[in-house]
Amino acid sequence: MRKLKNEELTRLDIASFKTAVKMPIVIVLDNIRSLNNVGSVFRTSDAFLIEKIYLCGITATPPHKDIRKTALGATESVQWQYRKQTLAVIQEYNEKGYETIAIEQTENATMLNEYAVSASAKYVLVFGNEVKGVQQEVVDSCKHVVEIPQFGTKHSLNISVSVGLVIWNFWEKLKHKKSP
Repeated sequence: MRKLKNEELTRLDIASFKTAVKMPIVIVLDNIRSLNNVGSVFRTSDAFLIEKIYLCGITATPPHKDIRKTALGATESVQWQYRKQTLAVIQEYNEKGYETIAIEQTENATMLNEYAVSASAKYVLVFGNEVKGVQQEVVDSCKHVVEIPQFGTKHSLNISVSVGLVIWNFWEKLKHKKSP
């Protein structure tokens, strides 16, 4: 098999990306420390046509060389906004009727593979700090909590890996719900 060249991949240019129909998902980063993780989230969000990213609390914002290093230009395509308070973002989206979901390990969390998505709903997915996770007050304000099943010895995944897994899971579930 021959590897494809970039020009053979028929990717959108930035102008086309901005006008493309987006997946009905907003990503909220709650106090993410690593700029490389932030850049990786931008890149994954670009790959799956995410509606918007909120960078909250201590989460760094573009332009920054460490974000740019992993985002590879996705900070130019994906819409984003900085907000100091994660909780305020969640409350606003609750009022707009979005399904707000903390990706966290809690009592009575729904496992990602068991979470049912609806093609008619819009989602806000909240990912937390690399050490402390999603703030408890934010978890309390979300309508749902979804946990990524894990079976080894570690208690968590890297946030950029978590974002990739969850977005891919939602993409797969949503694309199968669209009517032909």
